[in-house]
This record gives sequence, C-alpha cells and structure tokens, in this order.
Amino acid sequence: MKLNLGCGRSKREGYVNIDRREAVQPDLVWDLEITPYPFEDDSVEEIVAHHVLQRLGQDPAVFLAIIKELHRILMPGGTLDIRAPHHRSDLFWDDPTNVRPINQGVFSLFSKQNCVMFAENGMANTPLAEYLDIDLEIISVTNTLHGDWSRRFGDGELTQQETEAAVATHANVVEEVGLVVRKAAAPVN
Repeated sequence: MKLNLGCGRSKREGYVNIDRREAVQPDLVWDLEITPYPFEDDSVEEIVAHHVLQRLGQDPAVFLAIIKELHRILMPGGTLDIRAPHHRSDLFWDDPTNVRPINQGVFSLFSKQNCVMFAENGMANTPLAEYLDIDLEIISVTNTLHGDWSRRFGDGELTQQETEAAVATHANVVEEVGLVVRKAAAPVN
C-alpha cells in the first residue's frame, strides 16, 4: 500500500490519498494530527508527504507522535518521501499554516545509528530515535535553489562550495528541501 498524505488537489494514482478536508475529495478524510492512523503495523511501502509535515504538530508531542505513527505503519525498508519549504525561505515564513521546519537536521534525530554517533562524540543532539524507539535513515536530501541562485549555479557563476556556503549563511537561497527516509530493516545495536 502507498499513501499520499495531505494530498489536497494533488492526488496520486495507485495511492490512498488522505486529507482532512472533504472538499478535495480524498480517498480517506483524516486529520493527520490524530493518531493512531487506520492502517496496520508494517503495512505501507511508501508514504508521500509533500508540503504537509511542516503544517503538523505545532506542539512537539503531537509532531513526535506523528513521526512515531509513520514509523509504525511503514514496512521495514519502506520509504517516506518528504518535501517542504526550506526554513530559511520566505515560502516557509509567508504561510501562517507552517508551524515547524522540516530538514535534514530534524530527521537525523530519528536515526538510531546517528544517536549512537552523537553519544560517542559527546554531542548534545536529542536522541529522539531512542526515546521514540524508531529508526528512520535518511537516504537522500535535495535542495531546490531559488530562481536566481539556481540560474547562477547552473551557469557556472557559483561553485558547489560557494553555493553550499550561501545556503548555510543566507536566506532565500533554497526554496524547497526534499528528503527520502527509509524505515530501518533491522535494529541497530
């Protein structure tokens, strides 16, 4: 089974399209902040969450319950395909329904392997994977550059290193972040 969370008008063929608004005629009307979801453990091979997770769980406990629930329903090896406005983009801040940043740093906390590495290196990162007993591995990260930054990088005016430095220090360089995370197939000890 495949799920398309917060589908709005962007329905996907072959997916269970889920939205809380009946007006968009999803396959399933469901408020994603209400857990548990009506799916069996380990029953979903792919979850698409494009421009939805940044709108969920203004209360951290609700957000963490959502992540734990996504982990519960994903089958081992199943993937979560996320897209969200970059937290340093006006696209994030201009929409009052966005309540939290979604990025690589946030999702690194849901990996048991990362939690071990954080502890071994004396890092103060919150070991959320351990607290929640979940294990999600980041398998890819994509940053979509804003128009002029994209053009300048594409035209060779900026090197990869210069672009990465700009992303780290400036607003409105990246408009969207994409993450694909996978539920670990076996526990990491």
